[in-house]
Amino acid sequence: MTFAILLFFSAPYGRHSRKGWGVTLDPRWAWIIMEAPAFLVMVAMALFGHSLDGATVSEGSALSLLFFCLWELHYAYRSFIYPFRIRNTNKHPFPLVLITMAILFNSANAYVNGWWLFASGFSYGSSWLTNPRFIVGIALFFLGAWAHLDSDNILRGLRGPGESGYKIPSGGLFRYISSPNYLGEIVEWSGFALATWSVAGLAFTLFTIANLLPRALSNHSWYLETFPDYPKERKALIPFIL
Repeated sequence: MTFAILLFFSAPYGRHSRKGWGVTLDPRWAWIIMEAPAFLVMVAMALFGHSLDGATVSEGSALSLLFFCLWELHYAYRSFIYPFRIRNTNKHPFPLVLITMAILFNSANAYVNGWWLFASGFSYGSSWLTNPRFIVGIALFFLGAWAHLDSDNILRGLRGPGESGYKIPSGGLFRYISSPNYLGEIVEWSGFALATWSVAGLAFTLFTIANLLPRALSNHSWYLETFPDYPKERKALIPFIL
């Protein structure tokens, strides 16, 4: 349902920001408030989740703690570092209604994935370390995280202090697609789903695609409409394909 809606309706934030959405917040505070629940709920599940099924902490899997660290690594960046890298925050305030929806999703998503890791009773054996699903999944996670961070750095470098307006990004994966930061996040959580081999991780990946694929298509169309000299060979999200 999210995918179908967002294909025809761009969420009103960032370059697609528009009036008429009620109360708004500074984007920095919006990102902190939206993303922090994913960080904090997972911490709570790691500390107290085992009590939901009567297990003890010692019965948990050490690999669950590794997956926990990967999750927290991502959301520490999204919640507490990325917001302070945003420039020109006054230009595009963030609607409170979107913040509320994001809080609900991030809380539920962290709970479900935390339940799998710390309350489901499932334990990864040491043999999982050599399983191809774990190895490929971890590689994809870090590859996606690199693409995500590298793209954020390129976008941030487009404007100097006090500058406003949009420019055509270049370098890195921007040579091939308009939204490599979104591709990076999709690859990241696809790797997480593969490494954990969980329905919870798969559900998160599918929702990430449903949310970011339409956004990437909207961004691509916006670039083409805004900049007459925008590289026509670039695709929206998948190099050479889409």
